[in-house]
Amino acid sequence: MIHLYCGEGKGKTTAAMGLALRALGNGWHVVIVQFLKSRLSGEIASLERLGAVVLRGKGGQHFVKDMDEQERQETKSLCCKNLEKALSLCASYAAETSAEPDSASGILLVLDEICAAYEKQMIDRAAVDALLLAPLPGVELVLTGRNPAPVFLSEADYITEMKKIRHPFDSGIHARRGVEF
Repeated sequence: MIHLYCGEGKGKTTAAMGLALRALGNGWHVVIVQFLKSRLSGEIASLERLGAVVLRGKGGQHFVKDMDEQERQETKSLCCKNLEKALSLCASYAAETSAEPDSASGILLVLDEICAAYEKQMIDRAAVDALLLAPLPGVELVLTGRNPAPVFLSEADYITEMKKIRHPFDSGIHARRGVEF
């Protein structure tokens, strides 16, 4: 099934990482791709220690809107490579799992901030569309981000919208380690 955590509120990545933790606790393979993120957040180190494969990064340290053309191209290339690698890992895990018919383990693929990567054309949209329209067998797919594309909304089995009512950032309080990252 396809899960979509979207909206303007806090908690999209947190929800996805919580599901990743649950999957790991049940013996699943977990692959996480963090698009357009370079800062290491606390949950990533823990999930990796528990066996999740995490692919991340971007060219430079700027937000996409502030990137020069070289940073944009490096970021797009990295995003595409990470998606390819994640799909290859999932296919490998699926082959492993099908060889063990009594296995209860599954595969969870988290595409964190895919909405922004898709919207800002930092990913091969055709590859993402193909994944949504013909999901990999045995793979539970999680998408996160603001402003999901229409195809995300039409293909998702679960849609949870995070709505901001109040946030400390609005009062000038910056992101805090252990809470926001």
